Amino acid sequence: MKTSTVLVQSTLAQAPPTSRLPIDNPWMLTSGGLLLVLVGLGVYSHLQTRKLLKQLKFETYKNQEMQKKVKLALKTISKMEQNPDLIHSREFNLDYLRMRMDEDHFHASIVNQLKVKVKQKISVALRPRQAEEGMIGIASKPRVVDEIFDVEYAPHDQPNAKKRVLFRIQVRLAKLPTQATSSTIGQLVECIENFMSPDAEELHWQPTIQGRIANMHWDQKAKPTPLLVVEQSSEGANVTMRSRNTLPASTSTSTVGKKKLA
Repeated sequence: MKTSTVLVQSTLAQAPPTSRLPIDNPWMLTSGGLLLVLVGLGVYSHLQTRKLLKQLKFETYKNQEMQKKVKLALKTISKMEQNPDLIHSREFNLDYLRMRMDEDHFHASIVNQLKVKVKQKISVALRPRQAEEGMIGIASKPRVVDEIFDVEYAPHDQPNAKKRVLFRIQVRLAKLPTQATSSTIGQLVECIENFMSPDAEELHWQPTIQGRIANMHWDQKAKPTPLLVVEQSSEGANVTMRSRNTLPASTSTSTVGKKKLA
């Protein structure tokens, strides 16, 4: 018998072959990333700009308010300085300081404070500087000394009272190499003490420091704290003091004998 073969085509669905999408332009991903970065930077800069603008606005407002306060303070100070009652009260306070110098406790407190502060401020400025200038063994040239210090006081009958500044002292002088520093400090304290005494206007005395005339006055431009200026005069020669030494007897007798012979 002959066998016949029949070819039967299968009708099962077959999956199509997978096709990979090739990347035509690799720069597109880079451009997208850069775009995102730029957008983020733009948002951050915008937020920072708004923050800085707010701070600038606040500082401008604060500056304007400060200027208003300064103008108001200047007007108040000018009114106080032009007030005749306060001008007379300033002179009264200076006279009151002189009256208080009669009190033992007040006088001792002020004088002791003057000795300490003059020694602290002036002695440092009067130290010789030959070693710094490289001139050992040679007297230094006169140099200007300008120091300011406060004179404070606290009431002794009030234990919890704080020290307050009564007045300030400004010392202007030139260091002369012919006198010791301790003598200069003693003369300064003596001049200030005599000037502050109640009888200073009645006693006709002339302050001298290092053999030169000193000028002492209240600076009227110093406000609000009074300023006592002690200034050494730079004009003229040194003040010559009369010598109290007596001539020897032999010298006096010889001169008398010569006059008789003549």
